[in-house]
Amino acid sequence: MKLENGLTKEWIITNGIGGYAGSTACGANTRKYHGLLVAPLNPPLNRCLILSKLDESIEIAGEGHALYTNMCKNYISEGYKYLDSFTKEYIPTFNYSVKKVKIEKQICMEYGKNTVYVLYTIKNDEKESVKLTLAPIINYRNFHHLTKTVPNITGSIFMNTSEGEYIEHKDDVFYNMYYIEEEKRGFEAEENLLIPGRYEIDIPAGEEKEISFVCSLDKLPKKIDAKKIINTEIERLNKLINFEELKPLIIAADNFVIKKGKLHSIIAGYPWFADWARDAFISFEGLLLVTERYDIAKDVLKMFIKDIKCGLVPNGYDEMTGKPLYNSADASLLLFEAVQRYVDYSGDYEFIGEIKDKLAHIIESYKSGITLDDNNIYLDTDYLLVSGTEHTQNTWMDAKAGGNPVTPRNGKAVEINAMWYNALIIMGEIAEGEYHELAEKTKKAFMKKFYNKDKKCLYDVIGDDKIRPNQIFALSLTNPIIEPNTKIAKEILATVTDKLVTKYGLKTLAKGEENYKDKYEGDEYMRDASYHQGIIWPWLLGPYGDSLRRVGKVSEYKEFVESVKKVFGSEYMISELYDTKPKGTMTQAWSVAEVLRILVGEICE
Repeated sequence: MKLENGLTKEWIITNGIGGYAGSTACGANTRKYHGLLVAPLNPPLNRCLILSKLDESIEIAGEGHALYTNMCKNYISEGYKYLDSFTKEYIPTFNYSVKKVKIEKQICMEYGKNTVYVLYTIKNDEKESVKLTLAPIINYRNFHHLTKTVPNITGSIFMNTSEGEYIEHKDDVFYNMYYIEEEKRGFEAEENLLIPGRYEIDIPAGEEKEISFVCSLDKLPKKIDAKKIINTEIERLNKLINFEELKPLIIAADNFVIKKGKLHSIIAGYPWFADWARDAFISFEGLLLVTERYDIAKDVLKMFIKDIKCGLVPNGYDEMTGKPLYNSADASLLLFEAVQRYVDYSGDYEFIGEIKDKLAHIIESYKSGITLDDNNIYLDTDYLLVSGTEHTQNTWMDAKAGGNPVTPRNGKAVEINAMWYNALIIMGEIAEGEYHELAEKTKKAFMKKFYNKDKKCLYDVIGDDKIRPNQIFALSLTNPIIEPNTKIAKEILATVTDKLVTKYGLKTLAKGEENYKDKYEGDEYMRDASYHQGIIWPWLLGPYGDSLRRVGKVSEYKEFVESVKKVFGSEYMISELYDTKPKGTMTQAWSVAEVLRILVGEICE
C-alpha cells in the first residue's frame, strides 16, 4: 500500500454505547482520537483512549518484520509496505504478506461493551515455524487530551490472547507518537504511550492458525474467541439492512445509534461529538425511520423530551458531567418535525397523547419568552420569533472564533421562524386548531418581512441579506411557510441552486458575499472563522432535495438524486463538511442520514 493512501483513508466501528475503534487504512494513528478502544466511562460520555494500537511483527528464520506503521516527527515505520489490501464492509480487514506468510487482521467491537477483539488468521507456508509478536500500546486518558509525561494508567485494563506467551515489559514508553492531523488543526501533536508487554505466538510450518486478542474494561471470558464476536456483529448488522443496495450507508447509520441508560440517543459525529438534539432530530428520519427502527426512534424522542427545561430541549450534554446544555433555539422546534415524521411512519398516534402537554409547554414558553442561558427567545408583536444576543449562538451556525460569534444570527432568523410556523401547525392539529390563527399571523408577517425582492431570495436574518442555505427550511418542512407553487418559492430555489449547491452539499454562504471562505484549514481560529462562511455541508442536501420535490422540479430532482448516489452511494462514512476534500469529523450523523434518506426515497418511489 502507498503511504499517502494509507494515511488519508480512515475507518471507524462502534459499540452502541458511544465507544469506538478508528484509525487509518495503514494502521497509523494520525489523530489523538484514533485508537482501537476509545471507551466511554459514563456511556456515552467521558470517553477515554484505552488501547491506542496493537503492533504486530513476524519473525521468519530469525529475521523480524514489523507489520505496524507508526509516526514520529522524523520517522515512519514501514509496515505499510507489507500491506496488500485494506477493506471495510462490516469490519476493517487488513491483509499482509511477508515472504511465504499471509496474515489477515480483522477488528471488531463487542456490541454494548467497552471491549475490542482482533482476529489474526495466519497461513505459514514457510518450511519452519514463524513467531507472531503482538505489542499493545495503551493509555488511560481523556480522548481530547494528550499525555506529555510518562503515562499513568489509572484504571483496570484487561487484555489477553487465545494462546501464546505474555512477556511483561518494565518502564517501556513509546515516546512522541506524532498525530499529523492534529498539527494540521493547530493543536499539539505528540504524546507518550505505554507498552506494558508483548504476546508471542508460534505458528508451525505449513499450518494456518487463528489467534484472538482482546482488550476490555470488563473482566474477560475464559475463552477468547474473536471469530465468534465478529460473526455475531455481522449477523446483527445484516438484520438492519432493509435495502441491500444501500448496505454501506445503513451500516454507517448504525454507528450513531447508541444506548443511553434505559433509552437510546444519537451521537452527532465521530470522533469528538456526543449526542446533540439538533443533530438527532435532523438525522432522525434517515437514521431511524427509513431503516424501520421505530422503537428506537420513540426512545430517542423520549430521551430528549425528559430533559426539557423552560420550554427548551437540551441541545447536548456536557462530555464530562452529562449536564444538559440549553444553547439552542431550534432543537425544540425540530422536535415537532421529528414527532410528525415518527407518527407518519409508525402510525403510533398514542404517543402524541403521551407527550401532548410537553409539546404545548414548548409552544407557550416560546410565546411568553425564554431567558435561560441567555437564549433571549420571544415572540415579537409582529408574530415573528426573536432569538439570541450578540454574544450567544443558538442556531446551527454556532461557531465562535476567539470567543466571539462568527455568524451572529441573533434576531429574527429565517429557519427559526419557518420551524416556528411548522411547529404551530403541528401543535394546532394536536390541539384541534388552537394554534392555527397564530400560525397564519406568523405566515403573513414572514411573507411581508423575509422576502428580498432584489436578490430573489429570503433574508437570512431580518436586516441581513447574505445568501445562505437556511432559507430552504421555508420550503422543506412538513408545513412549509412559503407556498411551494408560488413564484417566490421558485425564485428562492433558483437562487439557492445557482449560488450554493455543489455535488458535496450546500455552501453556507454564497461566493462574493463578505467574509466568504472556500477553504477549511489552518489553526482552530481560522477553521472556526470559515466553518459557516462558505464551507460545504452534506446534510443540507436533505432539505434541498425536499424543496426540489415540493416546488415540482421533477427532472431536476431526478438529476439531483443521481448525483447524490454517484458521490455518496457506496460510502461507509460521510464527513461533517467539505471544501474540495472531506473535512471536520470522520463521519457525521446528519450527513449520513440525509444522504440515506434521499436514496431510500428514490428506491421507494
